[in-house]
Amino acid sequence: MATLAPPASVRSTKPAWRLRAIRWHQLLALTGGIALLLWGLSGLLHPIMTSVGPQQAVMLPPQRAIDLAGIRPVAQTLRDAGINQAAAIRFVVGEQENLLQVTVAQDAPRRYFQPETGRELPNHDQAQAIFLARHFAGLPDTPVASVERVTSFSSAYPPVNRLLPVYRVQFATPDALTFHIYTETSSVAAVSNRLKSTLQQAFQWIHTWSFLPRNAEWVRVLLMAALVGSLFALAVTGTLMLILIRRKVCAPGNRGLHRIAGYALALPLLMFSSSGLFHLLQNAGSEPVRTLTLSPPISVPASGFDLPAQWPALSDGIPVNAVSLVTAADGKLLYRLSLAADPKAAANTPATIRNARFEGAAVTGPAVYVEATTGAAWKPGDRELALQLGERFTGLPRASIQSATLITRFGAGYDFRNKRLPVWRLSYGPPLAADIFVDTATGVLADKAPHSGSAERWSFSILHKWDFLRPLGRNAQNIIVSLAVLASLGFMATLGLQMELNRRRRLQSGRNRPPATGSHSAS
Repeated sequence: MATLAPPASVRSTKPAWRLRAIRWHQLLALTGGIALLLWGLSGLLHPIMTSVGPQQAVMLPPQRAIDLAGIRPVAQTLRDAGINQAAAIRFVVGEQENLLQVTVAQDAPRRYFQPETGRELPNHDQAQAIFLARHFAGLPDTPVASVERVTSFSSAYPPVNRLLPVYRVQFATPDALTFHIYTETSSVAAVSNRLKSTLQQAFQWIHTWSFLPRNAEWVRVLLMAALVGSLFALAVTGTLMLILIRRKVCAPGNRGLHRIAGYALALPLLMFSSSGLFHLLQNAGSEPVRTLTLSPPISVPASGFDLPAQWPALSDGIPVNAVSLVTAADGKLLYRLSLAADPKAAANTPATIRNARFEGAAVTGPAVYVEATTGAAWKPGDRELALQLGERFTGLPRASIQSATLITRFGAGYDFRNKRLPVWRLSYGPPLAADIFVDTATGVLADKAPHSGSAERWSFSILHKWDFLRPLGRNAQNIIVSLAVLASLGFMATLGLQMELNRRRRLQSGRNRPPATGSHSAS
């Protein structure tokens, strides 16, 4: 029985798509190949920095039991210093003794007082930063080369670090080891040295084109989008060629290697280029935003609960790691007693510390609350205070909160850039439609993540950084990503560009060849 041939339009569909894919792949080969070399080589700097860059020698901040028995009443100490309101009040571990730390305003240097005498330590915030830097670096005796208070982001301290203001403490070491210290939480905001600073500068210039001024942002976005877009289109047309062109015999030489590698590398190239383009366009023109916000100032009461006298009874059997003053929604002043974290669970080797910097580790355990005016236990607890902070920072009723979760590890929604754990994640529905992260220790809004950006955050985390490999460990993740990039540079960019340049030379030589004569044709 004879079969009818398909219509011409159906028969020509596959060859037409094949020809279009080939034509566009050739047109995009030069710009796409250059884009792959540019962002592939610069992208390799990131896993290098995170894998071999300097790190802190100690993970947890200084630990010393808080004992407030016999101290001067906090209200009296602050009023004698002329402080009627403060953004944050807490007891912290100092070099020689525990200290009362007072943050009068978010960007002002923090003030410190001796709890027993109430005497202020003038200009002590810098000294506290040096003490913390020595602690985290494990360099108690190494001279400090310089100390600088950093109040704005720059190429040396980019917005990815989130925390401001910080102190830049540089040690007099051969590699110029440098720690950026955030004294409010006694934490490390960034660690660097001469090599990492150089690599970071190269990464910013080549990968994000930070050398262009802010008033040329549209030029940066336009040019980068054109190059990254050409790489994405190149990957799409290459994938179509793999699907539409079937070969019974592998092509010889570079063409064969290029095609075979394409089967393994087409997906990674699509992932890198699409997520990079999405990230660029999503953040185009946006200025660095400081999300971290302190609660409204706390009014210091004229008198209150005699905490020092009752401290032995309050802390009996409780390993108190930190004490801070916070306010409830009804204005009630509370002492927040943070229990010590389990020291056995703390990272204590170079490998575990490096991993903990990115995975995160809570520096305190659970918390208990005591009313500052009566000494009675405040039973609603940590979750209730977190919900109240959500109402305070958003101005929305509690009914808008869809879920409240305690976060003790960094992840895709709240990553290592925030440098603050534990926090509560409050997920809001419309009209806010965002997740906010609050720290109950001092009543801080740590971060805000609009739901509208969740697709881009997922794309950048999973498709660009390959965080789906995180269960294998950060070192394994860096190695696999680096191998994928190196293979793409070798088999896709280098071979592809070589093939394209050879094709152009052949075309050029064909155009320059003199026209054939009759005698030449006969021969």
